[in-house]
Amino acid sequence: MARELINLLISNKRESDMTTNNNISNDKDQAAPSAPQDLGRRKFLNTAALTGLAGATLSVGLASCKQETAPASKAAPAAPAAAPKAAAHGGEMSAERAPGQLDDYYGLWSGGHSGEMRVYGLPSGRELKRIPVFNPDLLTGWGITNESKKILGTRPDGNLKYHTGDTHHVHGSYKDGTYDGKYAWVNDKIHSRLARVRLDTFECDKITELPNIQGFHGVFPDKRDPVDANINHTTRVFCGAEFHIPLPNDGRDMEDASKYAALFSCVDAETMEVRWQCRVSGNMDLCATSYDGKLAACNQYNTENGAHFEDMMSAERDACVFFNVARIEQAIKDGKFKTYGDSKVPVVDGTKDANKDPKTALTAYVTVPKNPHGVNASPDGKYFICAGKLSPTATVIELASVLKWFDGELPKLDDAIVAEVEIGLGPLHTAFDGRGNAFTTLFLDSQMVKWNIDAAIKFHKGDKNAKYVVDRLDVTYQPGHTNASMSETKEADGKWLGVGNKFSKDRFLPVGPMHCECEQLIDITGEKMRLVADHTAWGEPHDFIIVKRDIFKPKQVYELTDFPIRTENMADCRVERKGNKVTVFLASQAPMYGLREFKVKKGDEVTLYLTNLDKVEDLTHGFALPKHDINFVVNPGETKSVTFKADKPGVFWCYCTHF
Repeated sequence: MARELINLLISNKRESDMTTNNNISNDKDQAAPSAPQDLGRRKFLNTAALTGLAGATLSVGLASCKQETAPASKAAPAAPAAAPKAAAHGGEMSAERAPGQLDDYYGLWSGGHSGEMRVYGLPSGRELKRIPVFNPDLLTGWGITNESKKILGTRPDGNLKYHTGDTHHVHGSYKDGTYDGKYAWVNDKIHSRLARVRLDTFECDKITELPNIQGFHGVFPDKRDPVDANINHTTRVFCGAEFHIPLPNDGRDMEDASKYAALFSCVDAETMEVRWQCRVSGNMDLCATSYDGKLAACNQYNTENGAHFEDMMSAERDACVFFNVARIEQAIKDGKFKTYGDSKVPVVDGTKDANKDPKTALTAYVTVPKNPHGVNASPDGKYFICAGKLSPTATVIELASVLKWFDGELPKLDDAIVAEVEIGLGPLHTAFDGRGNAFTTLFLDSQMVKWNIDAAIKFHKGDKNAKYVVDRLDVTYQPGHTNASMSETKEADGKWLGVGNKFSKDRFLPVGPMHCECEQLIDITGEKMRLVADHTAWGEPHDFIIVKRDIFKPKQVYELTDFPIRTENMADCRVERKGNKVTVFLASQAPMYGLREFKVKKGDEVTLYLTNLDKVEDLTHGFALPKHDINFVVNPGETKSVTFKADKPGVFWCYCTHF
């Protein structure tokens, strides 16, 4: 595409001896304005499945951005997705979307150790966006701009505190028991951070590092306030820590296993501050929350409280630990907490030994077969389902009975288990169709199993004629995470099931030793599951949610006033100096920047603010500064900034990278 260029000239005035300190230019700073199943499948499963278990001035020249020949009209809001026709047996839906035809759902995917969140259109599987979260991103400048550095966190020298991240679980905010399209949260397992993504912009706006923990794995927002019954939307986000560490983890008690523990954390959904933590017996994996807001839970392994692997495997049953949120917060108000190390976050005692009396207990430990992996809430609000992982079972826990135990009305807590049935080898995660059926990944069997919850309860009670397994479907290969459209909401619609497989093996063209992964889409509108599409996924995605498209109301253009420091007109572009600190106020409007060039001195600290004045949808601008490791984009109406040291005399052409 042809672009207008703006010349950049950098003068390099030198004294005769460039090794002295007398070569700082006395020139005034300048700002020049510009004008207006084959057989190999089973063989593979048998062999691989288990293994898965300055005398110089610096002048910066500006090159133009892309130009739109005519402003595009603002896009109309997306209409709600139409419901597909029900089928008696296999479903009849298609993943194909014609050119220009919009998808019915958004899919928000974790990005694994890429550190990002991904946005897909479903059922087509078209990738719409990669949202940089914990990872520096070369395209957008995430981790380069001052605004993103502030969110990511920096060391005293201004460099990023971390350059790595491992996102596993994505979940959205709720209102009235369903997604409200306001926020999504995702965890970083490596550095125990929680990030929030605004769903009006699909950009990360806050990151919180959780104290006193490692291996932050499970995350889930509450579905309504656990204390104030009048608040029917998400107010808290719950986070489960998987790894035991000494408390405090300051090197004193590394050899004393009794000092090791894991903490459950509660984060304020708006401020993103850690409200409180709860010490538990055992490690925690994933999280779930009840629709009435009263309970949160984590499935657990290592209820032995071992500090080494060999000490974590003796118990035949582990647990699903329930948290009585209102009691925990009352205990904190009553001063019944402690703190660890430098953290000021209150920590309550939720261990088994400290919570034997149901009427005062903060926690409840329902036993489940050893080493469970997932815990998921059924859309009717009645049950949490734990998948067995090392056990071929799924455990159905009735929440009303758990609450009865807390009230002293259920003598034996395990009586809250209303079903524990065998479903297949290596069950990990469960999704729902809103019609009473559950869908669980079977890692070792490399299958999805569809089973009916009510029938499983009948079978557990002794009705051996109850056929709870409805269908099985081979997937490729070794499924881990799964979710269905609107699955963990009251609006679960039973249309699409996504399955994340850890191996793709022979499904796609080979590209060397490292393979992509295989995300498969299944039509679940009929009695039988029907595999509809394979999609590639760059490693390594984990959990995801599938949300009706009409729930999200994303902005197409920012408001200039969203940004306190901005340049509102091309004529306002300027350079300001205070000592050796230089601020450049720059605007862009296709096809040009507001300054032809600007000059600074060697050794200056330069902060540049760039405002995109275009109001046209999809007219994003870029800014690259050679030899200074700077590239970022600004969307219509947006302002971003970068700070750099002018340490190289010469001419450096800045140009628009996004065209």
